[in-house]
Amino acid sequence: MSSSGATVLVRVPATSANLGPGYDCMGLSLDLWDEVTVTTREAPGVNITVTGEGHDTVPHDESHLVVTTLRQGLVDLGYDRPDIGLDLSARNRIPHSRGLGSSAAAIASGLFLAWGLARPGEDPDRDLLLTMATAIEGHPDNAAPAILGGAQVAWVQDGQVRHIRLDVLPEVSFRVHVPDRHVPTALARHVLPVDVPRADAIHQVLASTLLVTALTSAPQHLLAATRDWIHQPYRRPLMPESADLMDRLRRAGVPAVISGAGPTVLAMGTAEMLAAARSVDDAGFMVDDLSLGGAAQLVETR
Repeated sequence: MSSSGATVLVRVPATSANLGPGYDCMGLSLDLWDEVTVTTREAPGVNITVTGEGHDTVPHDESHLVVTTLRQGLVDLGYDRPDIGLDLSARNRIPHSRGLGSSAAAIASGLFLAWGLARPGEDPDRDLLLTMATAIEGHPDNAAPAILGGAQVAWVQDGQVRHIRLDVLPEVSFRVHVPDRHVPTALARHVLPVDVPRADAIHQVLASTLLVTALTSAPQHLLAATRDWIHQPYRRPLMPESADLMDRLRRAGVPAVISGAGPTVLAMGTAEMLAAARSVDDAGFMVDDLSLGGAAQLVETR
């Protein structure tokens, strides 16, 4: 039963997909969060307030990704008034169009808000919400860690989203280097070739297999395990500064990759590995040390 004046608050983490060789199937959440609150009202339409990232660029109408996802979620979850008026407030800390899962965070926020309105008092069915998010995103590499937390291997099999959590060693931490440049995900996908050389595909399989082991039990292999052959080389012209920083970090012994579709550079490793980055000039990048993040949270319903 819908009613005006219902309020739901959710928190959703940033995510980094691919991690080098795990293209479209591996990702992890980071301890950097967006918070979104929605309150229903009798007056139709939507009123949106945004602070932080994207406050002056995201739409402030029904086309806002959180709103479109929320309304579709209400329909799918059987809420009897999916067009109910909404007051939405977003406090954004996740950079937009930088490869840190801002779109996945918006989608997860919308779905968790919809759950809080349609199923108040019930624990979220995370597998269902992941399936819904993947249908919107097209792939689960960001959605899985956003909704489930931690590091995830996720894929679609026979129409079902499957996932396995990786128990990342506690001594492995993360550092993001965020540039001013924006790279739309659609453009980053457009430049990828339809086919790749067989040798590159073989190297990719080896690296992605090694990455699972490196993250969970053998971090000394992270540098080799984070090398990519099938997407980062083709995206270099879209983000030359990021590609150059990644190369210089790797030459210094720091396991570094392009986060998602870029242009953020993600470094990962033990404290000793990340300390090697001190010798690398990262001027022009905002640097933030982050730990492995948790899962999206339905913080409050009232």
